[in-house]
Amino acid sequence: MTCSTARALALTTTLLAAPAALANDNVMVVFDGSNSMWGQIDGTAKIEIARDVIGNLLGDWADDRSVGLMAYGHRSRGDCTDIEVIVEPGAAQRSEILDRIKSITPTGKTPLTDAVEQAATQLSYTDRPATVVLISDGLESCERDPCELARALEKGGVGFTAHVVGFGLGADEDTGSLACIAEETGGQYIQASNADELGAALSAVATAVATPEPEPEPQAPQVTVDAPDTAVAGSPTTITWDPTVSQADYIAVTPAGAPETELGQYTRIGKNTEVTFATPGEPGAYEARYYSTETKTVLGTDPIEITPAQVTLQAADTVQTGSPVTVSWSPTINPRDYIAIVPAGADAGTLANYRAINKHESFDLTAPADPGLYEIRYILNVDSRTVASRPLEVADPQVTLQTPETALTGAEIPVSWSGTVNAKDYITIVPMGAEEGAYTNYFPVRDDSSGRLLATADPGMHEIRYIQREGNKTLASATIELLAPEVTISGPATAVTGAQVPVSWTGTVNSKDYITIAPVGADAGTYGSYQPVRDDDTVTLTMPSDTGMYELRYVLREGPRVLATAPIEVAAPEVTVSGPETVATGAQFTVSWTGTVNPKDYVTIVPVGAEPNTYGSYQPVRDDTETRLVAPSDPGMYELRYLLREGPKVMATAMIEVTEPQVTVSGPETVSTGAQFSVSWTGTVNAQDYVTIVPVGAEPATFGSYQQVRDKSEVNLTAPSDPGMYELRYLLREGSKVMATAMIEVTEPQVTISGPDSAATGASVTVQWTGTVNPQDYVVVVPAGAPENEYGNYQVVRDASQVALTMPADPGMYELRYLLREGPKVLATAMIELTPPDVTITGPEQIRAGDDIAVDWTGTVATNDYINLVPMGAADDTFGIYFTVREATSGSLKAPAETGLYEIRYVLREGTRVLARHTVEVLAEDAALNTGAALTAPDSAAPGSTIDVSWQVDSASADQRITLARGNQAIFTWLQAVKITDGATTAQIDLPNEPGVYELRFLDVAGQEVLARKVITVE
Repeated sequence: MTCSTARALALTTTLLAAPAALANDNVMVVFDGSNSMWGQIDGTAKIEIARDVIGNLLGDWADDRSVGLMAYGHRSRGDCTDIEVIVEPGAAQRSEILDRIKSITPTGKTPLTDAVEQAATQLSYTDRPATVVLISDGLESCERDPCELARALEKGGVGFTAHVVGFGLGADEDTGSLACIAEETGGQYIQASNADELGAALSAVATAVATPEPEPEPQAPQVTVDAPDTAVAGSPTTITWDPTVSQADYIAVTPAGAPETELGQYTRIGKNTEVTFATPGEPGAYEARYYSTETKTVLGTDPIEITPAQVTLQAADTVQTGSPVTVSWSPTINPRDYIAIVPAGADAGTLANYRAINKHESFDLTAPADPGLYEIRYILNVDSRTVASRPLEVADPQVTLQTPETALTGAEIPVSWSGTVNAKDYITIVPMGAEEGAYTNYFPVRDDSSGRLLATADPGMHEIRYIQREGNKTLASATIELLAPEVTISGPATAVTGAQVPVSWTGTVNSKDYITIAPVGADAGTYGSYQPVRDDDTVTLTMPSDTGMYELRYVLREGPRVLATAPIEVAAPEVTVSGPETVATGAQFTVSWTGTVNPKDYVTIVPVGAEPNTYGSYQPVRDDTETRLVAPSDPGMYELRYLLREGPKVMATAMIEVTEPQVTVSGPETVSTGAQFSVSWTGTVNAQDYVTIVPVGAEPATFGSYQQVRDKSEVNLTAPSDPGMYELRYLLREGSKVMATAMIEVTEPQVTISGPDSAATGASVTVQWTGTVNPQDYVVVVPAGAPENEYGNYQVVRDASQVALTMPADPGMYELRYLLREGPKVLATAMIELTPPDVTITGPEQIRAGDDIAVDWTGTVATNDYINLVPMGAADDTFGIYFTVREATSGSLKAPAETGLYEIRYVLREGTRVLARHTVEVLAEDAALNTGAALTAPDSAAPGSTIDVSWQVDSASADQRITLARGNQAIFTWLQAVKITDGATTAQIDLPNEPGVYELRFLDVAGQEVLARKVITVE
């Protein structure tokens, strides 16, 4: 025995001892076709050796397994995308694969990682078990990590395995990147250095691929699966499980006792904790299974019995061809199921006319076009199984047509019919004997029984047909003869170019026909100016711009077809145009003319010799004889033109010279950034010209602050926000041409701003400044370091030197800024720190619904802040019962009618921020505030008066007192107290001089209890 043979047998033994591929795996052989396969071993090219022994791999197992062949590097040099499936996976492919390997010519690179990935995808490795056998004589040469890919395939696949045979690798090559493909996927890596070893290696791989995996020892389920005991075939069924082992695992419903490798109906778990999918259509015993993609085993099961789907169908027994068939059913098994009409006895899965059920309980289907016996079927979406059917006979309908015997070509023909089958059927007209399904002009029948059909343009014998939309079948027809109409047209014998001319006619066929003018002998479809005939007998047409012989035509819209003509000669008109000999650039000037042809013609000014369709400033002539135009911005020789709109065509011209005007502009030598300043000028050209300020050397069309000159000689401009050298410009509106300039320097102004070093959030703060630049500038407060264009709370400076500014609601470091409106640009800043204000709020702990709640607060921030009563836990920006604090420190709120816990809040208006809270419980309107005693006293009394108070108490204690307190005062504090001694039941209390809401309380001080309460209003 040779050394190499012994080595191969040892490898075979190792491979047989390893886990084998599943016996029903799909297999893809990935063959190395790279240039290195021309390398030789013992004087023979490696490609020849591989071709000779590849048969060792494809044994008997390949006859009943799906096997394919992929190659790489076999078609082009240096191309990492040179990967090709040469033989698609299929059974009994052994001879085909051996023949195709003989035709592989080693050529290019070794993109083995991409090839393995594509092979796995081709085998649908994420859905079913798959095996890849890689045969390579080299390492990856296209910069991908084979090991990383192998780990990804193992994690995401369903029983994915890769075997690798390394052939003729150099002694110094690191083969770890090849070996790890097999190691990461549970396959084997075999290295062969000569022909014998390669043959043995391929035999060993063949054995591993062909040998079924032994049945695993039964294991207790690791996952609890919960499915219903029974479910209707094809119905949506929900299955839950616990726990989720991996999001890549599956839930499947398979026949009871099926092999673990059979998935049946399945779905990937993902992030779900339950899944719903359609059960199989075949009734019987099934299992809901939790399938692990990592271990390729079932981790949990739950039996489920699939019962037959029982559905009833209701529909008519007989209908007409093409008519709507109303079908109803009960129950719906799955909204994705179908209702279909098919020929009686059609194969299962036949759909023909069908609709998905969705949320319907009934709907209409269209009956077939051919009469005969049919079935209405309820078909499960899950496997196209019919679970209910009922017979339907489709019969020919009885349809009649009523039409006139003759009509004019192009006219509207009245048509009536009876026996409508379907609203989508249609009426059409066709030549006599036209093929079935032919149509020209048509309209749908809808819910009508009559309509109007447009006759075609050609005279002769025709048919009007009622066509069933379903199958385009003729259900009724009537013969009609189309006759040529008698039409006349007339107009003047001559007219001038561009003029409007009256044209009249007789014998209107269709209101959509039209009157037009065209050159003599032009095709029927030629038209110039035109008008539809409508219900008129006269229209106005515009004559062409070119002189010559023309025809007035009556044109049948249907065709189109010329029904009548009249000759007309178009001659040149006599037109003149005039204006001044010279005019300044951009100036307005008067143009006059004679011989108006059409009010829509126009006069314009253009360079001498310009094309006829050129125009500059222009005006339509209308019914006038003169108008005003604006001269161009460039001096030179120009033409005034009278331009015929029809064409356009130049009918008259006059020369005019445009000259440069004399304009000056002036202003101050310097100005502060953002300031307003005066600009004056002389030599106004056009009231719509501009004066503006721009950087020195800016393009002519550049605009800064600007004003139109109008009829003035002076305006105010605003200086830019950036200092530097600028130009004042007089700018011609026509062409945006600069006519005059003056230099001006914009300098930085001296501005200061000040305010307090700190303030409470939301407070109103006085801000002062000096050096006002523009009354429209701002003072603002923004977070320190904010962008220049950020606005917080702000005020316009106007003519003042100080304003009151409201501070933001959030504490922190801020900046007071003087902001130049032009820009905007910050000219001065001052730091201010905003701190949370110290605000308190007090009130009673309990109150009856509808009573007044006395509220006190301290630390008012802004007079427009709020006291707000809202349910406990409401969002801070919620408003209930509220009032503004103004200058007060106390107030009252009406307790709401709904009982429960509430909050009294001090709300900062700026930012709607809550600064203080107090909890109050609202009790029922008739709630007893007495628990062991009762107080009797007046409901109200005058300030400073003395009132009589009496009481009853269930039990005495060491220290009981009658107290008077403010409504929001703590329970065991008071303004006045009377200690009860010797069984007394009355006392006198002196009321405060200050009006308000107060409370009498019976306190058991020793027991720390409130035994009774009584509200009294001092007013």
